[in-house]
Amino acid sequence: MEKVRPKKHLGQHFLTDLGIAEQIAQSVQGHLGVNQLLEIGPGMGVLTDYLLKLPMDLHLIEIDSESISYLHKKYPQLSGRIIEGDYLKQNLDEQLPERYAIAGNFPYNISTQIFFRVLEERQKVTEVVCMLQKEVAKRIASPKGNKDYGILSVLLQAYYDIEYLFSVPPEVFNPPPKVNSGVIRLRRNQTQKLDCNERLFFQVVKGGFGNRRKTLRNSLKSFQLPEELNTHPMLDLRAEQLDVEDFVFLTQQIEASRGNH
Repeated sequence: MEKVRPKKHLGQHFLTDLGIAEQIAQSVQGHLGVNQLLEIGPGMGVLTDYLLKLPMDLHLIEIDSESISYLHKKYPQLSGRIIEGDYLKQNLDEQLPERYAIAGNFPYNISTQIFFRVLEERQKVTEVVCMLQKEVAKRIASPKGNKDYGILSVLLQAYYDIEYLFSVPPEVFNPPPKVNSGVIRLRRNQTQKLDCNERLFFQVVKGGFGNRRKTLRNSLKSFQLPEELNTHPMLDLRAEQLDVEDFVFLTQQIEASRGNH
């Protein structure tokens, strides 16, 4: 079969190291008993070969039509389970009506957007095992108080337990990216719903990190914080010093004050 050309505009870097592909696949645990697995961006199926060995029903989603025709030839057994489309936009309710896990070597240029989509789908996505740019992987898994800690860290850690698994050097890809890669695993935690208005929580987290150097008193000015909260010592901190519970508390206070107006 003709090999697929990696396309720069799609951020494609095909993994060539089979040992790493196997390690990624073996990190998928079927968390919370799910048996549906979606691979995002399979390319030429290096990871797919190992995901097929798992006791799960595998679906593939790929945006590149050249890869799609290659995958159809390589995996006739996946007929009907190869989706041509963009994970960021595709409605998967028909193909994956139940809860599912995700695996993949994510294109670096859209990995952050993939995670925002995972957050939207958090009631269905129980687990994510993926490779992405090391900096982004470290950021997502980072605890509070760390300079890597940011918006995505807080939002994802609200609903997922996150582990940084291992690092991957550039030379095991074709073409080699200019950065190192990291593999992380997210597993859905017990939080079905936060103890506050979740939409407002997202806004408060984004507002808090809007200017990392400022204290929360300044970065959250536009939320018209209630007078009694203005003296709270938490507002002397910067966003990176707060964990999920702290942001939930702030959101509850803002919500309560709005209710009193």
